[in-house]
Amino acid sequence: MQVVNNMTPLEDKNLIEFELLSSLVADYENEYYPVEPPTLAELIRLRMAEMHLSQKALAEKLGVSPSRISEYLTGKSEPTLKIARTIHRELNIDADLILGIC
Repeated sequence: MQVVNNMTPLEDKNLIEFELLSSLVADYENEYYPVEPPTLAELIRLRMAEMHLSQKALAEKLGVSPSRISEYLTGKSEPTLKIARTIHRELNIDADLILGIC
């Protein structure tokens, strides 16, 4: 049974307790289980899976060699600005994430 909802008055003791517990859980998770932003390699792998792309197909889409894609996926190499733009456009990955700004 739902105890609080969007219509619960701010003074309700159940809402106050719920907000307190929610804050404690959030603080605990931030302290002990922080979520790091994904790496470019993780983003590319995810998008490859979503788009059903092989490394070879991705290489053709980006205009680079399959070995270069392998280097991106292993972290041995980072894309040039030109290729980063192509990744953004072709894979629809946020430019801030590609550039590591987030």
